[in-house]
Amino acid sequence: MTVARRARRRHHEPPARASATASASALGRFGIIDGLRGFAICLMLFYHFAFDLAWFRVIRADFNNDAFWLAFRTLVVTLFLVLVGVSLVFAKRAHPGIRPFWRRVALIAGCAVLVSIASYLTFPQTFITFGILHCIALCSVLSRPLVAFPRLALTAGIAVVALGASVHLPLFDTPWLNWIGMMTHKPPTEDYVPLFPWLGVVLIGVALGSVLPRARRTLDAAGRITPTWLAWAGRHSLIIYLVHQPILVGILRVVT
Repeated sequence: MTVARRARRRHHEPPARASATASASALGRFGIIDGLRGFAICLMLFYHFAFDLAWFRVIRADFNNDAFWLAFRTLVVTLFLVLVGVSLVFAKRAHPGIRPFWRRVALIAGCAVLVSIASYLTFPQTFITFGILHCIALCSVLSRPLVAFPRLALTAGIAVVALGASVHLPLFDTPWLNWIGMMTHKPPTEDYVPLFPWLGVVLIGVALGSVLPRARRTLDAAGRITPTWLAWAGRHSLIIYLVHQPILVGILRVVT
């Protein structure tokens, strides 16, 4: 009986090891994605801290016209939204059902509403009507049907970016349509991430996410060297986004 049990154990060991290896590989793939998202969070923290310093008149900076800060913000938003598209692909493969997707969208949309309310209490004249969270929620809904069609997603993404960058019509200057984009001027709001061109960036991320698994070994290796704290920040990016500004502003109020 003992010999038979040992034989059964030896027989079952390879599948268990293979399963553990596959699990580690999956974690490695998501590890680098989390790390990149964490890197985007760090850039965002730097940008918002500089913005707060200017708001408290500790430094002088023109965030609406200075080329450096405009480019910096564009980099941060682009990185976030490309990763939204990539994550849509990975999430659908990991959880094909529709419920997890809608739960995530509902969570982000609810947080977007909270951000609008909080910004109204702080900046009633320039509160956030369609910022990064609003954009992520709506772009996720519009982009998910194209997860199965990466080439179409890439073509549509390039077209949306081109339209958003080149077409500017007075029609979209109205408050009820400025969430679409293509305005002749930026609306008076503290955060503005309209569908055009940013939906296109998410769609390009969808196309990128469809080809990334082909470089699985590279992704696994990158995941293993990603700092743990950076991956942690990426996994908790939503809560960090929600709480970082009250913390930064509170610290600056005490210090200044």
